Amino acid sequence: MTSPMLRNYVSGGWHVATDDGRPVHDAVTGAEIARVSSTGVDFAAALDYGRRTGGPALRALTFHQRAAILKALGQHIREHRPRLYEVSARTGATLGDSKFDVDGGMGVLLAYASKAKRELPNDSVYVEGAIEPLGRGGTFLGQHVCVPLHGVAVQVNAFNFPVWGPLEKFAPAFLAGVPSLVKPATPTAFLTAALIEIIVASGLLPDGALQFVAGSLGDTFDHLTGQDLVSFTGSASTATQLRTHPTLVRNAVRFSAEADSLNLSALGPDATPGSAEFDLFVKSLVVEMTVKAGQKCTAIRRAFVPAPLLDAVTEAVAQRLARTVVGSPSNETVRMGALASLDQRDEVRRNVAALCAAGRIAFGDPEKVEVLDADAARGAFISPILLVGDPDHAAPHEVEAFGPVSTLMPYSSTEQLIEYAARGQGSLAGSIVTADPGFARDVVLGVAPWHGRLLVLNERDAKESTGHGSPLPALVHGGPGRAGGGEEMGGIRGVLHHMQRTAVQGDPDTLAAVTGRWVTGAQRRVDGVHPFRKTLAQLRPGDSVVAGPRRVTQEDVEHFAEFTGDTFYAHMDADAAAANPLFGERVAHGYLVVSLAAGLFVDPDPGPVLANFGVDNLRFLTPVKFGDELTVTLTCKQLTPRESADYGEVRWDADITRQDGESVARYDVLTLVAKE
Repeated sequence: MTSPMLRNYVSGGWHVATDDGRPVHDAVTGAEIARVSSTGVDFAAALDYGRRTGGPALRALTFHQRAAILKALGQHIREHRPRLYEVSARTGATLGDSKFDVDGGMGVLLAYASKAKRELPNDSVYVEGAIEPLGRGGTFLGQHVCVPLHGVAVQVNAFNFPVWGPLEKFAPAFLAGVPSLVKPATPTAFLTAALIEIIVASGLLPDGALQFVAGSLGDTFDHLTGQDLVSFTGSASTATQLRTHPTLVRNAVRFSAEADSLNLSALGPDATPGSAEFDLFVKSLVVEMTVKAGQKCTAIRRAFVPAPLLDAVTEAVAQRLARTVVGSPSNETVRMGALASLDQRDEVRRNVAALCAAGRIAFGDPEKVEVLDADAARGAFISPILLVGDPDHAAPHEVEAFGPVSTLMPYSSTEQLIEYAARGQGSLAGSIVTADPGFARDVVLGVAPWHGRLLVLNERDAKESTGHGSPLPALVHGGPGRAGGGEEMGGIRGVLHHMQRTAVQGDPDTLAAVTGRWVTGAQRRVDGVHPFRKTLAQLRPGDSVVAGPRRVTQEDVEHFAEFTGDTFYAHMDADAAAANPLFGERVAHGYLVVSLAAGLFVDPDPGPVLANFGVDNLRFLTPVKFGDELTVTLTCKQLTPRESADYGEVRWDADITRQDGESVARYDVLTLVAKE
C-alpha cells in the first residue's frame, strides 16, 4: 500500500503532487509513513500570492492586532499538543523531546505576542530611536522609521525541530507584517505538515500570511526580489550554496543562516568534585548529549575542563550516561530516542570515526547499542558517545557529529581556554560553569566574539536557568562565522530584520505626520478644552494645555524637605550650597518642581483619565532658585489604544520653563485614558 503524500499549502489552497515523491520513514521502526513532493507547485505564483494577498492583509493590521492573532494561534496550538506529541514520536523523539519542540514553538508565539504589546506601538510603523536635530533652529530634523518589506519571508528549516524551528521564524515575520513561505527538512516534514494543518484549520491567519512547501523549493530562488528574505537553518555547505545563488546576489536578497556549530561548555577551576558547579556541569553535558538524541544546533560538542579534573569529569559523565535508557519513545522509561533517520545515523558514525583521530571513546559504541522496545537495526538508534580528545588536534574544532556525541578536552589556563574556544570559528551557544565571577568575566569577554549567546551557570542561577541549549525568544539566536553569521529572534530585533529602516528628514510637523506622534517643534493645539477632559477617541497628538506661572518660595522648599525627609545640603544649607560649583546658592528639589508642575496641569475632576502609571526620560536641565516662576506645557505626544481593554495609553510631553523661557525640566507623563 502506498503511503500518503504530504500536502503543500500554496496560493490559498492545498496541492498534492502527482508523482511518487520521496519516502519519509518512521525513525523508530524504519517503516515508510509518508511521501514528499512539490511537483506541480507554481513557485512564482506562490510568491506573488504572498506579496499581493498576504502582504497587504498583514500591513492593514497594527503590531498589536498581529500580536493578538499570534496569541490566539499559540493558544490554539496548545489545544492540539497531544496530536503533535503523537506525530513527533515517529521522528524518534521522547515525550520530553516532543515537549521541548512543540511547547517551545508555542512559547515563541506567546512570548512575541506579549513583547509586541509591551514594546511595539499599536500602529503599523515603528519609530526607532530619538529625533536627531539637523539644524540649529529646530526646524530641520531626522528620524529613523521601520516599515514592513513588501515581499515574502522564505523560511528553510532543519530536521531537528520540526515545530519550534518554523514557529521561531514565523512569529517575528508575522509581527513585522511580512508573509511566510515555510519549507521543512524532508526527514521530519510530516510533523511540520501536521502543524500547518492545525494552523490553517484555525482560520486565524489572514489569507496569504502563511504558505507551506513539503517538498523541494524548486525554482523559488529564481523569483526572489530585493523585497524578499531568506532565513535558513541547516549545514554550512548548503548555506553557502544558497547564499551565493545568482538571484540572491543580484537582487541583494536578505539572507540569514544558522549553520553548523561546535558549541562549548567550560568548567571553571573552582568547580572541584563535590561542588554544586561540578555536578551542574556533568548534568548539563549529559542533558545536551541526550535531549533530542543530541540533534540540537546548540548542543555541547566541545567540553573543556581544567586538566587536573579531566579524569574525574570523565568518570562522572560516563556514570550518568550509563543510566540513560535508549529505545522507543512509547516506553516511559526511555530517556533517549532515535536519530531522525538512518542516513543521519550513518553520518554521525562517520564523524565519530573522524573525531577518534584526536582521542579515544570513553563511553559508548557507535556501532551497537541496547534499545528498549525497538529493533536497533531497523530504527535510527545510536549510543551516546563521550570522547576524550586532544585540544591541540584539529578534529574536535572542525568536525561536528550531529547526535549524542561530545568531546572532553583539558585546558591549563584561562588564556588557553579562550584560544581553544576560538578554534571553533564561531558558535551559537556556549556555557561557563563557575561560581567565580572574575573567571566568568574573563571567559565571557574572551570568547564573546565567537559566540551568539553565553550562559554562566552556577548554584545561584541553576534553579531558574533554562539551560545551555535552549534558545529564548527575547535573546539572539545565531552566531558568527561557522555558525552562519545570522540572527533569529532576539526580541524586537527579530521583527526589525523583516523591516526596512529608513531615515526621514524634514520639518517637525511633517515628521509628526509621518510617525503619528508629536515631536518638539511641531504645532500644538490649545482649543480651550483641557486635554484631560478628552477621551482617547477625541485626543490627537499635539493637543496641549499651558498652566502657570507658579512662584517657588523658600517656604515651599523647606516644607518639602521636612515633609519628605530630603534635606540634601543644596536645598537646606546656604553655605554648603554656595560652595557647590553647579548651584552657588540654595535651590529647589527637582521632585518638588515636578510635583508643582503636576499641580498646575492636572484637571482634578473625574473624567476620561483613569490613572498615571509612570514618568519616562526625566531630566533636570537648569536649577530652580527661590523666586523663580514656573510654567508647564503639557502636550499629547502619542496614543496607544489597547486592543483588549476599553482604555489606552497616552504619552504626554511635559516641558517646565521658568520666567525667562528656559526649560528647567523635560519628561514624558504616561496615563491611561478611557476610549469613550
